[in-house]
Parts: sequence; C-alpha cells; structure tokens
Amino acid sequence: MSERLAYEPPKVWKWDQESGGKFADINRPVAGPTHEKALPRGKHPLQLYSLATPNGVKVTVMLEELLALGHTGAEYDAYLIEINEGEQFGSGFVGVNPNSKIPALMDYSSAKPTRVFESGAILLYLAEKFDAFLPSDPADRAECLSWLFWQMGSAPYLGGGFGHFYAYAPEKLEYPINRYAMEVKRQLDVLDRHLAESEYMCGSEYTIADIAIWPWYGALTKGLAYDAAEFLDAASYKHVNRWADQIAARPAVIRGRMVNRTWGDEDKQLRERHDASDFDPFIAMT
Repeated sequence: MSERLAYEPPKVWKWDQESGGKFADINRPVAGPTHEKALPRGKHPLQLYSLATPNGVKVTVMLEELLALGHTGAEYDAYLIEINEGEQFGSGFVGVNPNSKIPALMDYSSAKPTRVFESGAILLYLAEKFDAFLPSDPADRAECLSWLFWQMGSAPYLGGGFGHFYAYAPEKLEYPINRYAMEVKRQLDVLDRHLAESEYMCGSEYTIADIAIWPWYGALTKGLAYDAAEFLDAASYKHVNRWADQIAARPAVIRGRMVNRTWGDEDKQLRERHDASDFDPFIAMT
C-alpha cells in the first residue's frame, strides 16, 4: 500500500477539477445564474421555493404551524427546487436568493413584494409578520433569538463538516471525521444539558428556536440524517431524544416534513403544496 502524500496547498488556489463526492457536479466557486428560468407563481401571497432538507423543513413546518394556529394569511404555495439538478442556479431563483441556496420566500401581500432568504431569516420574518412563535418579553425574546442564531452558526459544522466527510466525501478520512464528530457531539451535549432543565429550547413555550433546531438535531438523533446515530451514540442524549420525539408528534411538523420531499416512503412525499387539501390523500392512507 502506497503512503498517502501530504497535501501542499498552492500559493493561489484555482478551480481546475471537481472535488468528487456527492454534489460535486453542482459545486462551483462563483455566484450568479447559470441559465434563464423563471419561477412559477401560485395563488397565495406567500410563495416558497424549496426542498425538504433540514433548512427547507424549518420553513414548511413554520408555515404549517401558523396555519394550525388559524393564521389564514400563512397559506402558501411550495414549489420544488431540485438542487441536484442545479435548479437553484436558475435566473428566477437567483433573483430571490443571490446565494443560490434553498429555501427562498417571496411575500406578495404588500405593495412592494418582499424577498426573504436564509432559513433563519425566513423564520424570524414569519414570526414577526404573524406575531407567533416568538416571545414578546424582551428577555425571553433574546433567549429565543440566541438559540435561533446558535443553530444557524452550529449546523454548518454538522452538515457541511460532519455530514460531508462522514456520508458524502469520495473517501473516508480519519482526521476530518474525528474533528467534526467531536464538534457535533459537543453540540448535542449543549442541547442535552439545556433540555434537561427546559421542556423546549426557550422554556415551556414552543418557538422558532425549536422549529429551527429540530430538523437538524432531531433528525440526527433519530437516525434520519447521515445514518450516523449509532456512530455518534445519539441514543445517549436522552433529553434531546425526549424533545425530538415530542416535536415529531406535532401534526403540523408531520405535514411540514412532507412538503417538497422527493425521497423515502412515497406516502410521505408531497412534491408541491398549494392547498391544505393536498394532504388529504396521505391522511386517507393512514
């Protein structure tokens, strides 16, 4: 067996070959559209362009939770963006999100249409728009926003770090897997210690902090992300597991996870969502 040669970074990095692994054919070091493609628009003021990744699930869960509370203005059309096909680089999508990442939201309910991108920003926008799932007390609000931004800062280590090297990289490399596994376990310990003393992320109130964190860390803990629950000994984080199960049982969460989903059990895939009745065939199956 030949000895692996140490990598010596060039003085100036240049993109001269694909990196390999899953998603390699859509990764590139430049922004902007690669092709002209207008986005569809449905009948509701809120237009969502997404995929049921953890970041996409945050927003569909939020919208379904708002509808469950009776906020009829939260009715929405959800169009599928196939990121494996590079649809996030279409001109219409880039016009909504110049960063070419799902999810992206357009709100046509005001005189000037509003674009919102980045999942955390969308959650905060909707919470403020409908005055829901965001505490009004200043101290409680600060706690909620702290956990929301904790998720936005922490999840890249879970997804782009651990998830990439453990599940998607073209070869298993000990150093990055160990490095990111250590960080993800530290994050799970942060959550577990906190949830040992709190029903939800912000006390007894279910908020956008839970809606943001659950699709990433709840999925990881329950074996729904990267097939890594056993590797990370996720079952040992008993308070995270209790919280994850509690949220997973919410009807709005069950619906939200289905929207823009294109994999897994067919009875849990709703590729596009334009009306609450779109869920009826799935309800009939249960």
